[in-house]
Amino acid sequence: MAKVKANYEVVFIIDPAQDEEGVAALTEKFKALVEQNASEVVVEEWGKRKLAYAINHVTEGCYVLISFSSTPEFPKELDRILGITDGVSRSMIVCKDE
Repeated sequence: MAKVKANYEVVFIIDPAQDEEGVAALTEKFKALVEQNASEVVVEEWGKRKLAYAINHVTEGCYVLISFSSTPEFPKELDRILGITDGVSRSMIVCKDE
């Protein structure tokens, strides 16, 4: 039986204490990870924005949005990796099909 794919979006905020190369490296890391495990990958870098509330006394962050289609197992693993990656302040994954 073929695995059913669904459409997802992940938004993550990179700590602005990272230099431009650090932000680019983290963005590229997650883009590559998603491309290996999903299809129809679209990456949008929203750049540095003011946060709605301070996270660890930081008021700005570099936002990245990645849209993709994958089986339900991959977003769980992606969320785990985002959670343990230094430099990622917050992340959220949503299924757009629900």
